[in-house]
Amino acid sequence: MPLALLPDRAVVAVSGPDAPSFLQGLVTCDVETLPEGEARLGALLAPQGKVLFDFLVSRAPDGYRLDTARDRVPDLVKRLTLYRLRAKVTIEPLPLAVAAGWGIEAPAPALRDARLPALGWRLHAPDIPQADADASAYAAHRIGLGVPEGGTDFPFGDAFPHEALMDQLGGVDFRKGCYVGQEVVSRMQHRGTARTRIVPVVYRDGEAGPAGEPVTAGERSLGQTGGGTGSRGLAMLRIDRLGEALAA
Repeated sequence: MPLALLPDRAVVAVSGPDAPSFLQGLVTCDVETLPEGEARLGALLAPQGKVLFDFLVSRAPDGYRLDTARDRVPDLVKRLTLYRLRAKVTIEPLPLAVAAGWGIEAPAPALRDARLPALGWRLHAPDIPQADADASAYAAHRIGLGVPEGGTDFPFGDAFPHEALMDQLGGVDFRKGCYVGQEVVSRMQHRGTARTRIVPVVYRDGEAGPAGEPVTAGERSLGQTGGGTGSRGLAMLRIDRLGEALAA
């Protein structure tokens, strides 16, 4: 049973009597229908519809927990606090470690990762001494399943949810009410204008290189690489240009 400690992840608590309505009006996913024991993909967008923060949101006895990139925690807390106004919510980091497990059924305190069944589950605890794998093992598992992560596979502030596959991984609810950036995301959904997508790639002649490398077909730019491990990786590509290049 792999259980990988993820030191680059951290937990932010959003608690208080107004926590459900507060988050529901801000983030892309539906937090009001979130069941116990599930971690659901979500994001906080810029008004222009681009992803500023992505996270896995789960219920807690006094509100919600956001499992997010550790280096983004101060900015996320600051951004959420700006939106708080008179809402009765408390926004604060928690001293919890984050781990991911896969391969067997999750233990009782764990959270099912709702993005894909094969991803497994998440565990938040003050200490996780039983971890027997590191973050690179989980990265290989996640990348092998074609699941992107913000800051590694796409830059924050420069990608729409559709481009980051959030519409396919349960990270956007198109039936809930308004949230920040909702109009742009809904328009892309109804018009089918998402021409750029993150896709899995295989490096046939060696190992994956660093993220951010250009991908071209002849002289034409298709996009850039995301994270990779071994011969597998992810890349954000213009699907229309890729189709033309393959046809040629």
